[in-house]
Amino acid sequence: MEGMSESPAPLADPHLVFDPGTADGPREIVVLGSTGSIGTQAIDLVLRNPDRFRVTGLSAAGGRVGLLAEQARRLRVGTVAVAREDVVPALREALREEYGAGEPLPEVLAGPDAATQLAASPCHTVLNGITGSIGLAPTLAALEAGRTLALANKESLIVGGPLVKALAKPGQIIPVDSEHAALFQALAAGTRADVRKLVVTASGGPFRGRTKAELADVTPKDALAHPTWAMGPVITVNSATLVNKGLEVIEAHLLYDIPFDRIEVVVHPQSYVHSMVEFTDGSTLAQATPPDMRGPIAIGLGWPERVPDAAPAFDWTKASTWEFFPLDTEAFPSVGLARHVGELAGTAPAVFNAANEECVDAFLAGTLPFNGIMETVTRVVAEHGTPRTGTSLTVADVLEAETWARARARELTASTQTTAEARA
Repeated sequence: MEGMSESPAPLADPHLVFDPGTADGPREIVVLGSTGSIGTQAIDLVLRNPDRFRVTGLSAAGGRVGLLAEQARRLRVGTVAVAREDVVPALREALREEYGAGEPLPEVLAGPDAATQLAASPCHTVLNGITGSIGLAPTLAALEAGRTLALANKESLIVGGPLVKALAKPGQIIPVDSEHAALFQALAAGTRADVRKLVVTASGGPFRGRTKAELADVTPKDALAHPTWAMGPVITVNSATLVNKGLEVIEAHLLYDIPFDRIEVVVHPQSYVHSMVEFTDGSTLAQATPPDMRGPIAIGLGWPERVPDAAPAFDWTKASTWEFFPLDTEAFPSVGLARHVGELAGTAPAVFNAANEECVDAFLAGTLPFNGIMETVTRVVAEHGTPRTGTSLTVADVLEAETWARARARELTASTQTTAEARA
């Protein structure tokens, strides 16, 4: 297609396999965010396939030290990392209780750089299942150390796109998001020049079909009641606003180097079709499984091999209905705004993501209405103006932009709350 031959190689390419040069035997894995949704499902997959995978290190924020210690003992890992230094005594005690007297305990790393340090440790694959832009430094560390990166932390790619692209080698990144794992698999059926369009599916979240006016009074409890997926609170609210889908559009552009005007979002409530690729001959290939993240995780950990029985399959003897609807861009303006910041590039996506995280926190705390999330994010993006971009972009630039966006979003949400209280 026009312009395709001059484009840089995509970050994620199913036709290329990156070889970290590790020894034979079970593939050694480091799991970042091990106590979260992605991490716990990845560990379930590893425990069911000990001949294929062995976990050498685990990292977590530190809020669930009992679970982390249990994971460490079951997997017999060499290193455990926590972001919170204050939980180290409790973690060591939990490890002693799990391991028993006389058993050697794993090494403990602690502090804000612990996950980054672990990401660079010897292994074949680093699964980055951390939530939020704090996953950027571990992503960069894994790439620089020459590990295969199974990427579930979309924010690190979105906020640090140019930095990630500068480090990643062909085939080094395997996407773990269900949508991008679906695109990855469908893209294997043709050449890059054969691709006409990427179609990213969205469940529509808990508020599918509601107008913008009907969304004005929804509560955090309403927003957290996702009809399909069980996820953390931030990601669940992002699914309710469809910010998550906007982030996935940016991620698809960066992973596959397809222009934004050829990436479409369609609402599919059943969440059976995880995404589709339309080819130039008119064919559309859809990747479909029942909603279960263990399938995408297995692709991330095992590619180019598939892991048997990683996740449930469809029962084709039972009738089912699969529906598709256009996106309501008035009620859910987040996807359009994400396209805008993606095209601006540079620090603009970092500003978008950071402002949204602050607004989601304010919404969950009851200090910002649901529609106020995107209204505030839109204003922060507009005030940011021309982003820092180009080859000179640094991690410091990204962090500075994020810090400004968070502070400005907090100012605006506080102003919103003051105005609401005055009216009351």
